[in-house]
Amino acid sequence: MSNGIIRGSFSADDQQLANLLFGQANKHLKQIEKTLDVSINSKGFDLSIQGDPAQVELTQRLLGELYGLLRQGYPLYPTDIDYAVRILSADSRARLGDIFLDTIGVSARKKRIAPKSLAQKSYIDAIRGNDIVFGIGPAGTGKTYLAMAMAVSFLLKKEVARIVLVRPAVEAGERLGFLPGDIAEKVNPYLRPLYDALFDMMDYDKGQELIDKGVIEVAPLAFMRGRTLNDAFVILDEAQNTTVEQMKMFLTRLGFGSRAVITGDITQIDLPVARNSGLIDATRVLRGTEGICFTQFTDRDVVRHPIVQAIVKAYQRSSSAAEQRQSGVSDSRKTNDQ
Repeated sequence: MSNGIIRGSFSADDQQLANLLFGQANKHLKQIEKTLDVSINSKGFDLSIQGDPAQVELTQRLLGELYGLLRQGYPLYPTDIDYAVRILSADSRARLGDIFLDTIGVSARKKRIAPKSLAQKSYIDAIRGNDIVFGIGPAGTGKTYLAMAMAVSFLLKKEVARIVLVRPAVEAGERLGFLPGDIAEKVNPYLRPLYDALFDMMDYDKGQELIDKGVIEVAPLAFMRGRTLNDAFVILDEAQNTTVEQMKMFLTRLGFGSRAVITGDITQIDLPVARNSGLIDATRVLRGTEGICFTQFTDRDVVRHPIVQAIVKAYQRSSSAAEQRQSGVSDSRKTNDQ
């Protein structure tokens, strides 16, 4: 065909799988058309794909990979198509089965939790193979949720004896005195996101029973001082709001048979300007240390509502523009001083 437009094809050999792949009233095909800017026409189980050569090739590969997932019993959702496009666009060697089928067993609910991006896959592999893992990146990338899933999985398989979930109690320094109630009532609002993630993957009554027995502990970071945590899976969430001293204190709490996952977003630091973030400092000090792994997430790994990815990108553009303006002002001042 002319003007750089080519035609490709895809054929399914199973009616039921074809229906699942195409979607009700070809809903999935229409989504792929819009996302990849191609034209797809169906005739029975055969598809004709028209568009830019690279996009046609990507569409064929996408359809083949999704069809392979369906063959293995994977329940395909519209969001999976968006995630799959991101993965295959980023890495020509990626295989969706290696990612989407790498499920984490978390509860009797049989809830399916699996990575939805290349970074998420690297993250859970890192947790399996390292004593300490840092997950750093924007909101909505699954840093805390996947860490929680891995912690529950480790507990259920008896690879650890308990789970300890930790957060800086309040932004910028754990000052709790002005809040009403006893200490539990004071810190509970700041720990609520950890409870939410836990109860999303574990039956509430079972989760509450484990909390009551101390098998699962949710606590503010200040409560970690002076402790040694053996045979535990420890998660430190919102680590960008730890000070350098707090981060060092936390990391030196780990005892035998324990592992830690530290999550945070360095673009959302709430510490006073004069205080350095313990997360940034740890990245500088510990990178390259054996047994410690860093996983970096980006806006491409956002797995919440699509608008969240757009919001993250918008703020990144705004931040970059502000840095460029500031750099221009500094250069101008230097020139004037000379």
